[in-house]
This record gives sequence, structure tokens and C-alpha cells, in this order.
Amino acid sequence: MKFALIDGLKIEAYKGAEGVCQSCGAELISKCGEFKINHWAHKKKHQCDTWWENETEWHRKWKGKFPVEWQEITHYDKTTNEKHIADVRTENGLIIEFQHSNINPDERRIRENFYKNMIWVVDGTRLKRDYPRFLKGKLNEFENTIFYKTDNPKIFQIDLVDWCFPVNWIQSSVPVIFDYLGDGTLEDTYNLRNNLYCLFPQIGRLRFVAEFSRETFIKAIKKGDWAFRVKQFLNHLVEQNTIIAQREKLELEKRKAINRAEFNKKLMTKRFRRSRRF
Repeated sequence: MKFALIDGLKIEAYKGAEGVCQSCGAELISKCGEFKINHWAHKKKHQCDTWWENETEWHRKWKGKFPVEWQEITHYDKTTNEKHIADVRTENGLIIEFQHSNINPDERRIRENFYKNMIWVVDGTRLKRDYPRFLKGKLNEFENTIFYKTDNPKIFQIDLVDWCFPVNWIQSSVPVIFDYLGDGTLEDTYNLRNNLYCLFPQIGRLRFVAEFSRETFIKAIKKGDWAFRVKQFLNHLVEQNTIIAQREKLELEKRKAINRAEFNKKLMTKRFRRSRRF
């Protein structure tokens, strides 16, 4: 972890330091070397948070974009007495979890149910195929086969979502933001990696992806209007889905009525022909 408590203050690891875990209260020692980023570890073999994972430089850079008082906050559920350390929790209670390593769908669902008001920021270049797969789908935007343009040039309706994004994330109940910048080693011929791509939860059959800069995202989080914007957009999707469902229902009823009319017409014609024989 990045912080320990020393004299009640959140302090980053430095050589020879000892501190206390803000979650479980156990002793921590600093781990500082040439090959791993400086971090705190429990003095005794003890893992107070089973969700915690070894951090990469990618994690640290993202955390560092937010105030220290928002980083590594213990989130406690009074109902279940369960607690976990959130990567970032804003003053408005929004949880941001930065995920680099693989996570299975069951664990993802458990975390989403625990935090509820949260978003994921995912390292989209963890696997070699992740960015090329996204790139292939995004470039089809110009052919309108996977990414469909909307009235907003930065929001796209998307089909074949599993062609573009890792399957473990496409059923998430909260927004998932993919960061394809990674360590900067991959080519960016189309200048797509400088932005973030937010996959919204599925509403009916509708799937949408928003494209925005890192600066826009960070500013919206710090300003506190991110959650409002997302809620507003998702409510709009619910309305759209309701309209589509009603329209499809009317079309189905109309087709049924036409089919009944054609059937009755054929039936009457058949009866008329039969009656003329006698």
C-alpha cells in the first residue's frame, strides 16, 4: 500500500520507516528498493484486505492525480461488518478502483455490490490483444458497423461489444473506464490512446461508449459533478430504451393485427369458394 499512519498522519513509505495500517491497525514496515516502487507491507504475514493487490507504477500515477485525503480510504459496511481499502473515495462518496491485474466476473460483482457508488478505471494494455481489439472496433466507426455515431460526437452506440472490450468487463453494473495509454510502448498511429473510453452499463439492448480526455475526467471527479453527469446520461438511456420497447410493442401488435386480418381474409375466401360448390 502507498500510505501508513505515523503519529496519526498518512505517510508514504521511506527507507527504514515503520507505521500502522489504517485498516486493521497492524504494524507496517517500509519496502524501498531499486526494482519495486516504495510501499508499505505488514510486518507479520497478514493480509487485512483480500482485495488488495500489488501496485504498479500505473496505479500510483492514477492515485497521485487525486488529493491525498481521498487516497486509500477504508470503506466500512455496518450491515456486514466488512471493510475494504478503496483506492480513491471522493468527498461525495464516489469510489474509484484502479484495476491492472485480472479479475473474474464473480469478484467484480462482489466489489460492485459492496461499494455501489463506484467506477472502475482499467489498464487497457495489460494484455497484448486488448488494445488491438479495441482499435479494430473503433476504426470501424467510419464504416458504421460497430461504433455508431450519435448526436454527441464523443458518445457512440456500440454493437458487438465483446469484439472491442475484455469479456470480464462487459457485464459490469457500473461504468468501466479503459485507459489504453499503459506504459506508452504501443504505437498510437490514430492518436486514440490519449483519451479514456467509458463503457456504460447495458440498458436493455443499448450499449454506449463515451470518449474523453484524462483532464476532463479528473476535473469532473474533483469538481464533484461526474456522478450527476453519469446518472443523467443513464436516465436518458432508460427513457430511450422505454421508447424503443414501446415502439417495438406497437409494431408487434400491428404485425399481429395484419396477420390476423390476412388470415381471416384467406379463411373467408376459402369458405366462400367452398359454399359456391353447392
